[in-house]
Amino acid sequence: MQETIEAVVTPDAAEGTQEFITGQIAGLIADYTASGVVETQPRLDYPPYRSSVLRHPTKDLRHADPETIELWAPCFGQRDVHPLEADLTIQHNGEPIGERMVVTGRVVDGEGRPVAGQLVEIWQANAAGRYIHKRDQHPAPIDANFTGVGRCLTGPDGEYRFTTIKPGPYPWKNHHNAWRPAHIHFSLFGTDFTQRMITQMYFPGDPLFALDPIYQSIVDQQARDRLVAIYDHAVTQHEWATGYRWDIVLTGSQRTWMEPEGEDL
Repeated sequence: MQETIEAVVTPDAAEGTQEFITGQIAGLIADYTASGVVETQPRLDYPPYRSSVLRHPTKDLRHADPETIELWAPCFGQRDVHPLEADLTIQHNGEPIGERMVVTGRVVDGEGRPVAGQLVEIWQANAAGRYIHKRDQHPAPIDANFTGVGRCLTGPDGEYRFTTIKPGPYPWKNHHNAWRPAHIHFSLFGTDFTQRMITQMYFPGDPLFALDPIYQSIVDQQARDRLVAIYDHAVTQHEWATGYRWDIVLTGSQRTWMEPEGEDL
């Protein structure tokens, strides 16, 4: 079956079939399971994710001058980030379309200690799975009342909180009929730009998980599960918004997967 699928794949990545990609994913997971080695981070070169080779450093990293970083790096405080920036539903004259929701959680280190004053930024597609971005041209409607970006600072207990709209899935060009699960991108800054980390938060029970090579590039199931938020009825607000909770662990064996910056929206 594997040879039959490979025979129909052309050099154009967009012509590859979902069946072929799913077969690749299944084979890699089987090999990982048989190896007995635990991998908690995504593989840099992951064949089902066609552009993975372009999304990680291939040369030695450049060393940054600490004094230069101190002169030019951002310094975030309460005056730099307004609390209203964390509500993505009030940025325009009207209300955005879609399921209103609250996403909250804590940013902690590997020992469970809170990381206070951490700048957390998010960006996401709208309820139809469309970004306001010139590279996103698939035929889904743009919501004039939803830009899809927000930011906040973590509180004393490392907590963050956003009010937003649940994003929709969207197509991408990894292979034919490829769709990304609904997700929200998270960016976290340390004390300067060299410490920026980026990850994605997913929603429980998404049927596209098994088909998505980005999500599946983390071959360990427990590590993948750490990217999925949980529905929390205590966060849900009566007649207003559903609620999800997702904690971010920055260090240690239970750390949340972080990705290098790249071309994916």
